[in-house]
Amino acid sequence: MGEVGRATDSKLDREVAIKVLPDSFAADPDRLARFSREAHVLASLNHPNIATIHDVGEVDGCAFLVMELLEGETLRECIRGRPLEIGRTIALAAQIAEALDEAHAKGIVHRDIKPANIFVTERGRAEVLDFGLASQTQRTDPALLLG
Repeated sequence: MGEVGRATDSKLDREVAIKVLPDSFAADPDRLARFSREAHVLASLNHPNIATIHDVGEVDGCAFLVMELLEGETLRECIRGRPLEIGRTIALAAQIAEALDEAHAKGIVHRDIKPANIFVTERGRAEVLDFGLASQTQRTDPALLLG
């Protein structure tokens, strides 16, 4: 839904990723709400396998998110139509599961998990991206489920 590019945070002198909402979506209230929801969801999560948001805003009608810059490629690009080595697959799956567990513990359901929304860093760490379709559910105390 958004276009992502590299930018420089001049206040803190660091490279960041900036996601902007294209003009064609900016006038659509549903798309704008989805973009805003993604910012709020990301801000509520703090996990090494979930992309970190630094800022959100709007300039001259252009909505944007500023996030940590990740070096690597999406899981979709890693796969390229062929299976990954089993050890790497298990490691990535475990990291993705940990990220989703953290989100679920906060009552957040991603709803769009797919290889294009998983980023694999150059160091082999999985990062879950794109919480634009996420929904907020009622948090359930796991102790109540045992009960």
